[in-house]
Amino acid sequence: QVQLVESGGGLVQAGGSLRLSCAASGMPFTPNAMAWYRQAPGKQRELVASISKGGGTNYADTVKGRFTISGDNAKNTLYLQMNSLKPEDTAVYYCYAWLSSVYWGQGTQVIVSS
Repeated sequence: QVQLVESGGGLVQAGGSLRLSCAASGMPFTPNAMAWYRQAPGKQRELVASISKGGGTNYADTVKGRFTISGDNAKNTLYLQMNSLKPEDTAVYYCYAWLSSVYWGQGTQVIVSS
């Protein structure tokens, strides 16, 4: 069965950087797309960045120029490099995969202090 396990979250000061990782296992074929979502307290879950099977990427306006999504097929791992972090980036970050169904990881907490 498909499993997504995120890591790399933590506490960082504003202006700092973090790299999130999502280790994927059990996928029967290359997903149509993978993505990072986030959910801040009291807010809806929102798309942060996505990457398609063909390598095309898409970013939320709020993170463009600061975040980079990438994948390592050999390691079955999805990454999110987050630079110039802001307090409003504080959220639980979730890994997402779209195959014949959609799958979610358990989330990793990111806290950006001002």
